[in-house]
Amino acid sequence: MEIITFVETLDHEGELLAAAAEKAGTGAEIPTCPGWRIRDLLRHTGAVHRWAAAFVAEGHTSYRPEGGLPDLDGVELVAWFRQGHRQLVDTLAGAAPDVECWHFLPAPSPLAFWARRQAHETTVHRFDAESAGGGDPSGVDAGFAADGIDELLRGFHALPRSGVRSAEPRVLRVRATDLDGAVWTVRLSAQPPAAERGDTGDAECEVAGPAAQLYLSLWNRLPFPHVTGDASLAALWRERSAVV
Repeated sequence: MEIITFVETLDHEGELLAAAAEKAGTGAEIPTCPGWRIRDLLRHTGAVHRWAAAFVAEGHTSYRPEGGLPDLDGVELVAWFRQGHRQLVDTLAGAAPDVECWHFLPAPSPLAFWARRQAHETTVHRFDAESAGGGDPSGVDAGFAADGIDELLRGFHALPRSGVRSAEPRVLRVRATDLDGAVWTVRLSAQPPAAERGDTGDAECEVAGPAAQLYLSLWNRLPFPHVTGDASLAALWRERSAVV
């Protein structure tokens, strides 16, 4: 996907998130994030947006921690979130393609990384915000969802901090049923998961479904649409895959 597509998605998803937060109210509980309310989600996502924008805008080439969370609530907190979201969108849209800055997953460029990462960050949290208000959530484009699955499996869970481990080697297949070739084979061991594109070798368990549902399932926002084989492997994913 092109950088501009990620930026446009980030723009749209952030607006949906803010609208859902306004509708639900900052005190509303978030079913998909037990223990969180809308105010927690806005503070977290707004802080991440500002943190990401600073790397690109200021060209920081080493890690810097996020800033503190604001002591705001209600309409002031929603306005603060909107301001940070707009700052991030404008920063990414106006950045030089060859900008150099710190990033933490492989990518064609730092700008490509941050545009992709923040588009997915905001989409998942938009779903969280909408879950607090009830009703049907907004959809996720299948191609974008497949990209997010790839980022999660081959990016986040390739990092040493991934908690998805198995004392015995095991193989999980992930299959998006509405896109050609959207299949991943994930090999689990005592080391970080090793995921690759394709239907390679035998798998003990397969989780499958439309890309958008599978995307949210792998982020532990929805149950897996369909599980075949050893369901304990799907359960292992859900128990240990939280990204921290």
